[in-house]
Amino acid sequence: NMHLPAVVTKKEKWFTANCPIVDVISQGETVEKAKENLAEALMLFFISCYERGTLSKVLKDCGFKLAFHTLPPLPIRPGMDYVDVPLPFIIDMDKSHRCHA
Repeated sequence: NMHLPAVVTKKEKWFTANCPIVDVISQGETVEKAKENLAEALMLFFISCYERGTLSKVLKDCGFKLAFHTLPPLPIRPGMDYVDVPLPFIIDMDKSHRCHA
């Protein structure tokens, strides 16, 4: 899972949820539904980037850095909420020896 910031705002009778780090936006009839939809949109965005072979570049361009250890939680910022985005990647051990990246 990735724990990403989200800004939720009310637009008329809908709520919009934005992840400013990657500029992905979704909406929902409630705050929770907007955040749930944002998490799904982010997951699909990352899958799409992976399938197109651009995930590494997108993450670098958005300011992500490698972390080989557990980092402390991000500081809470006023007006900022967070969503947990599931990343459905696994290693196929039968094919892992073929990777020469």
